Amino acid sequence: MRTPLSVVIGAGGTGGHIYPGLALAEALRRADPDAVISFIGTERGLETTLIPAAGYRLHTVDMIPFDPALGAKRFLLPAALLRSGAQARAVLRRQQAQVVVGMGGYPSAPAIVGAKMAGLPSVIHESNAVPGRANQFAARLTEHLTVAFDGSRAHLSGGERALTVGMPIAASLAALDRPALRAEARRAFGIPEGARVVLFNGGSLGAARLTAAAVGLAARWRGRGDVHLLIKTGPAALAETRRKLVDAGAGAVARGEARQQPADAASGPVAQAVPYLDRMDLAYAVADLVVCRAGSATIAELATTGVPAVLVPYPHAPGDHQTHNARVLSDAGAAHLVPDAETTADRLAELIDPLLADPARLAVMGRAADPGNHARAADLLAETVIRLAGQPTTTREFTS
Repeated sequence: MRTPLSVVIGAGGTGGHIYPGLALAEALRRADPDAVISFIGTERGLETTLIPAAGYRLHTVDMIPFDPALGAKRFLLPAALLRSGAQARAVLRRQQAQVVVGMGGYPSAPAIVGAKMAGLPSVIHESNAVPGRANQFAARLTEHLTVAFDGSRAHLSGGERALTVGMPIAASLAALDRPALRAEARRAFGIPEGARVVLFNGGSLGAARLTAAAVGLAARWRGRGDVHLLIKTGPAALAETRRKLVDAGAGAVARGEARQQPADAASGPVAQAVPYLDRMDLAYAVADLVVCRAGSATIAELATTGVPAVLVPYPHAPGDHQTHNARVLSDAGAAHLVPDAETTADRLAELIDPLLADPARLAVMGRAADPGNHARAADLLAETVIRLAGQPTTTREFTS
């Protein structure tokens, strides 16, 4: 009788690490419906809600961020790694894990340390153009490295042996047909007929800079029927953003607390604010242009779905990695890069208005991105995991 595949994935902190981990879990389940998959994270990140909501078990360990801003507390990092690594090792034994995967971010480091302690094979996936501190450390503990972008190799110990698999994204985005889904997407968000849509997406928790610029832009464009702003605020800023939109005469009064609150097309608001976007396939299908941060998952999704973008890198990202991520698309002509400090309503109006007036130019931008392996990345990474577990494989091996 075949031993069921058992995989533990270390992922946490932000959606940029968690969603690729969930995409990998989805691919593993496609390859082996009997696979036992669970996650290791901490109690302080989004994993505490996102992973259980997706139907997977989350094991938590005690770990602190790889962050120089901790001051004197950074000297506790070695002890925290040993403690959390031992906790992870206990999880791996209970789960009878065969392979451990680290998706990056400080919550994943204990999983790789635990694998080393337990003598289990492990693999890390680096999603950013410039690797984070956790994976720079974890790369020294495993022979198996995978990256989303070729440029990451130069920044990892042993990077010359890394495999470029792309960024794991959800199957619904990997196979997205935007034109086919557009009518359903417009109905889902209540977009007025004929309006072009600008999606503001600040990431898992929203982005204050982007939300403020969007509200200012909505006020500037109030009364226009040819444009509609869909603003993802994150839950904390939702009520205040909706109030500001109404005060500016640019938004409808919220009806209930549905996650995707349709606009009232009859009243013609130029903007609507939502706390979450549970259906990113609908969001990308409805958008003519996206204004967003430049996390690696977002870059991969934009490249794969062909949505033109204005990218505003988070200025405090370690190693300024979001700027490096953004250049993957801006250098190709698929996006405009705007520094965070310059992201104002006036600056965006100056940039976006001519784009919305030129659909042909937007179409050229949408085609400019190299989709790479992102649509297949989850399956390619799953193939590596299954091979390390010594299980039969069904897909073709890939090379670096």
